Amino acid sequence: MKKTIRKLLHGFGFDLHRFSPSASPSAQLIAVLNLLKIDTVFDVGANKGQFAQELRLSGFSGMIVSFDPLTSAHSQLTNAAESDSNWLVHSRVALGDHDGEILMNIAANSVSSSALPMLDAHLSAAVDSEYVSKESTPLIRLDSVFNQYLHDDTSLFVKIDTQGFEWQVIDGGLQTLQLARGALIELSLIPLYAGQKLWLEIINRMANLGFSLWAIQRGFADSATGRTLQVDAIFVRN
Repeated sequence: MKKTIRKLLHGFGFDLHRFSPSASPSAQLIAVLNLLKIDTVFDVGANKGQFAQELRLSGFSGMIVSFDPLTSAHSQLTNAAESDSNWLVHSRVALGDHDGEILMNIAANSVSSSALPMLDAHLSAAVDSEYVSKESTPLIRLDSVFNQYLHDDTSLFVKIDTQGFEWQVIDGGLQTLQLARGALIELSLIPLYAGQKLWLEIINRMANLGFSLWAIQRGFADSATGRTLQVDAIFVRN
């Protein structure tokens, strides 16, 4: 019966997996959050709230604080969190290495939007990721606002998915990361945005900050060639 169902799902482009840490990225993340006794997640680069919603569907009931810089996405994010008293949405800001203003490039698919110019390698792998407009947004450091959401015994986990801007978020969040027990960071295996740091540089930096690489999860791949372009890396404090 299981083989029949899987074959049917494959015909529609889907697959069937057991919800366990060895088979499901969501279950794996929840297992880490439970292991570290996490009660607060900073969701940096929240877009419309997809990551937070997946956390809720997977069973996480703690505090979520989401950050996003795009007017349209932030509006949808706010609506998604409206009925969840344990899901807070910060005012519309980008996170980076200083406080000021920054010009965001808005992608047609929204999720590929970035403060950095997009390279052809990204665009050719996802044609709906082309930039269609720009907008200015406040830029802040995570270290300048974390005190608003943390208390003395908070057990913090930080997710950073900012389309090539992860290094700058780390630069502006060093104090915050020192308080964190774990992190999930999107890593690019090849340059997708101009000037971005790649996977090994970020892994080494997190190691220098006291984190071990715990898991690598599937991410963005070229649909034509199957080449993996981005992955999500889970880090746990040593």
